[in-house]
Amino acid sequence: MLSQFIGHASGKVRNTVERGAVKKFAEAIGDPHPLFIDEEAGKKSRYGQNIAPPTFPRVFDYGTIPGLKLPPKGLIHGEQSYHYERPLLIGEEIECYAQVKDYYEKQGSQGKMSFLVINRFGNDLDGKLIFKVEQVIIITEAVRREMTV
Repeated sequence: MLSQFIGHASGKVRNTVERGAVKKFAEAIGDPHPLFIDEEAGKKSRYGQNIAPPTFPRVFDYGTIPGLKLPPKGLIHGEQSYHYERPLLIGEEIECYAQVKDYYEKQGSQGKMSFLVINRFGNDLDGKLIFKVEQVIIITEAVRREMTV
């Protein structure tokens, strides 16, 4: 159903790790750690400045993968993992993009279920990898039927 998109990627989109957005995000997830929000704590840290929470890349724009049209509702968030080469620094600009890693199907009790694996990447402006996010999206039989209509 979506296997033809394996390997397809979006274009790169520039994002900024904004101090205000990091503060709001840290508060929203209930983790107002001083390393995320207190400028003095950031200056005294081994990074010399504040960093973003590990799940902050969730808010970035990764562009769209041409031709991949997923429904706006009915998808199930399967799992998600983050891998960092280094922390995200407050104020830095990064380039983000998404790529379809895999697609497979399994038979479930309610019909066939589809699993779409998407990797999201954040690179510094020199092209060096900062983080990679791997997400599994589950598409139920009911949603699959809607996608083929």
